[in-house]
Amino acid sequence: MFYELAVLTIRFGTAQKASAAVDAFARDAAARGTLHGVWFSDIGDLNQLAVLRGFETADDMLAERKRTLLAADPFGCGEYLVDLEMHSYEGFAWLPAPVAGEYGGVYEIRTYKFKTGGLGPTLQAWERDLPARDKVSRCVAAMFAYDGTPRFTQIWPYADLNERAAARADSVKQGIWPPKGGPDWLTTTMHSQVFVPMAVSPLK
Repeated sequence: MFYELAVLTIRFGTAQKASAAVDAFARDAAARGTLHGVWFSDIGDLNQLAVLRGFETADDMLAERKRTLLAADPFGCGEYLVDLEMHSYEGFAWLPAPVAGEYGGVYEIRTYKFKTGGLGPTLQAWERDLPARDKVSRCVAAMFAYDGTPRFTQIWPYADLNERAAARADSVKQGIWPPKGGPDWLTTTMHSQVFVPMAVSPLK
C-alpha cells in the first residue's frame, strides 16, 4: 500500500471549509486512491490540515499527485492555502491499510529520521514488537518516505492526551516499546504533532 500525506497550512478560521473542500477533491470522479484521514493540528505547528490518502499502486499515487499539481485549485483549497506539502510513502508491508472508524479524539503523527541503513532494521524491529504494543494502543499507519530525507512516519489515535500518556508509560514499563534495537537506527531529529479529526475524516 502506498500513501500520500499532504500538509495544508491554511488561513486562520478556515478549517471547516477547507476540510469539506479536501473531501470533495478526494472523492471527485477523476480522483484515484482512498481518503483515510483529515485532521486539524492542535499541538505543534498550528493552522494545518493533515490529509492521508492510500493507493494500491505507486502509479496511482503519482497520477493523483500530478492531478493535484496541475489543479488550479489544489485540494479545492486555493482560497484558503498558505502553504502545501505532499509526501510520498510506502506502508510497512505487514501492516494492513487503515479501516474507517472511530478510534480516538486525538491523533498523533510522529516522524523519525533514519541513520544510514536504518530502514531495514526498523522494519524488522517493528514487525517483531508492534503486535504487543498494539495491545496497549493501536497504530493505524506506519510508512517510510520515498522522497526527501530518509524517514518514517507513524500515526497513533488516542481517546485523549491522558490516554496517550498512560499508554506510552505502560508500554515502556512492560518493556515492549520502543522496539528493541529500534532507537539505535534513528537520529535525534524527531517531529510530533497532535491533531483532531475533522467531521469528514474516515478515521475519527
